Amino acid sequence: MKNKFVHILKVIFHVKNRWMAIVIPVILLGLFFFIMTMNNVFTETYDIEKFNRAKQTIRSPITIENEQETERKMRETVQSVEDRFSISQEITKERLEYIDEIFDAIVKLEEEIEQTGEDEEMTEADRLKHLKEILSSDITDNIDDYILMELMQIESNDREEGRKALINTVNDVLDDGVRTENKESAIEEVKQHIKYTELSESLKKTLADLGEFAIVENSFFDAEKTMEARKEAASNVEPVVIRAGEIIVREGQTITNEIYEELELAGLLSKKRNLYPLIGLALLILLSIGVIAYEMNLLAEKNQLDGRKVITVLLISVMIVSLMKIISFYTDQTNELFYIVPIATGVLLVKQLIDERLSLILAMLYAIIGSIMFNGQIPGSLNVEAGIYFFFSQIAAVIFLANVKDRLAIVKAGAGMAGVNILIAMSFIFLSFEKYTLVDAFFQSSYAFASALLAAILTLGLLPFFETGLGILSDIKLLSLSSPNHPLLRKLLVEAPGTYHHSIMVANLSETACEAIGANGLLARVGAYYHDMGKTVQPHYFIENQLATKNPHDLLDPRESANIIISHPYDGAEMLKKHRLPKEIINIAKQHHGTTLLKYFYYKAQELTGEVKEQDFRYPGPKPQTKEAAIICICDAVEAAVRSLQEPTEEKIKEIVSSIMSDRMMDGQLDECPLTLKELNTIQLTICRTLQGIFHSRIQYPMEEAK
Repeated sequence: MKNKFVHILKVIFHVKNRWMAIVIPVILLGLFFFIMTMNNVFTETYDIEKFNRAKQTIRSPITIENEQETERKMRETVQSVEDRFSISQEITKERLEYIDEIFDAIVKLEEEIEQTGEDEEMTEADRLKHLKEILSSDITDNIDDYILMELMQIESNDREEGRKALINTVNDVLDDGVRTENKESAIEEVKQHIKYTELSESLKKTLADLGEFAIVENSFFDAEKTMEARKEAASNVEPVVIRAGEIIVREGQTITNEIYEELELAGLLSKKRNLYPLIGLALLILLSIGVIAYEMNLLAEKNQLDGRKVITVLLISVMIVSLMKIISFYTDQTNELFYIVPIATGVLLVKQLIDERLSLILAMLYAIIGSIMFNGQIPGSLNVEAGIYFFFSQIAAVIFLANVKDRLAIVKAGAGMAGVNILIAMSFIFLSFEKYTLVDAFFQSSYAFASALLAAILTLGLLPFFETGLGILSDIKLLSLSSPNHPLLRKLLVEAPGTYHHSIMVANLSETACEAIGANGLLARVGAYYHDMGKTVQPHYFIENQLATKNPHDLLDPRESANIIISHPYDGAEMLKKHRLPKEIINIAKQHHGTTLLKYFYYKAQELTGEVKEQDFRYPGPKPQTKEAAIICICDAVEAAVRSLQEPTEEKIKEIVSSIMSDRMMDGQLDECPLTLKELNTIQLTICRTLQGIFHSRIQYPMEEAK
């Protein structure tokens, strides 16, 4: 049943359009978010009569203009108009012409020098002198000689690009108007524009200096425009509005004419419900699911996402939002039960099962949704305290779960998270103007502590469900598989001790190499432990297990020997499947030899029979598909080769590692994995450094002479 479910997920995810495999589930998640938060923004109407007392506090669900107040304000703001300024286009034109003159003069000077053939004879000082002779005095008097020298030394093509960039920038800044008080900021704006161009650094500095020369005051006070603006003030007054979430009437307050009109303006007396808050909610949720879809696509591009992980994100999100919704029904302004929501459960699960970056993104989105859900069902308002609390609580969970060594790491993260939760709760108490008693502080701190405790417990309880039910591999699962007491590893130790030692060495090399390039070192270590499990079927046919026995391959035909050796990755994969190990470990066992050639038996067969098909002596594959599988493929061959050396010196180790990696690349074994050449170089250096540490030279102790 589980295999069928996983197969269905694979079929869904491996559709031609990867975006559709992400977008459809995310849209469904968005619809769920919308349904769960809809009543938090929907407008409620009231049956109220004038001069009665309000039975409850009523807030405005929308932002709407109060026209009567706007008219009153209009009379008071006529004199509030700021002064107007006029921009001199003549000054702008003049400064741009100065820039053109400088560049044109340099071009003309270069043409004259080229025509006369004085290029080699003329010094930089002579060129500068000639240039200053043809430039206007306004330019030469205000621009330092070194700027002109730098400009002349720049290639003509680059100089022309710089000219265009400077002209456009200066023109834009001058068009906005430069006054005495903002001249320095205008110059800085020009420099910033130049700084972010793709020009060379020397040209940028020169252009910045020219820009400082070009920027002058060109905006002047205009009395006529100022008077016109003041006349128009009456028609341009900011309207007086009733803001969304603003209290219109408090409980027990008398409904006056003014209050009644505001209630009517806000649509709180009309039976027609206001749809604007729903539109706003839809837009917010659309942005949220857009971010989730984008992050999922990033993971998919790195081959770190499949249908199981998409389903995991959906299930976790549904669980967290449902928990918040249930608790919000029992929350009001007096008890503030949002402190007890175990919201960090979601990010703890996502970090272990999928990706840390995605967990941080979801932490922000869950905090936003929580601020909506705990708004007391007041349309147009957000519970900022709840949003901040949820955000920092989840961030603390991600940070404290930094080093997963066992399931107790989640409990330790919960302890750290409890401290952060209590600090946040106390900070709200101290920031508030309201008086809090020690009892209030105790209850809120207790809720915050319970939230962290519940999050840790739920994470521990739900993690096996996702690991087993959806077949997702977590660090904790990998750590449990790495235990020497695992039945398969004990079997390997007892039945094939040489292979066991070889696997340990490959695991050390692989983990170090993976961590050097940012791959999953823990996955590589555990995969290396199990990669040669198939050798336990016929352990004595592998040289590392032939302690004092004769090599059985000496009595076999090379083809028979090759078949025995070639079968071990697939025997191991079947054995791992039977014990229900994760597919990532099984794939490493299958792929760790790729389609490499058994050269020893191939050449031996050639010597005996002559013509031999190379394909008969190659592993059927598949080739390594992941970085971890490819690194294990390399380390497996390297460890065996280096172990066979009688004197593994530093030079020999480097030579053999380089030879094996080159052979794997030339043979196409790394064609299907996402390793780059830069990463391969890092892997080679790391493996060599690790092997040198393992096979370092030792002092030879003198033997005691026999009496």
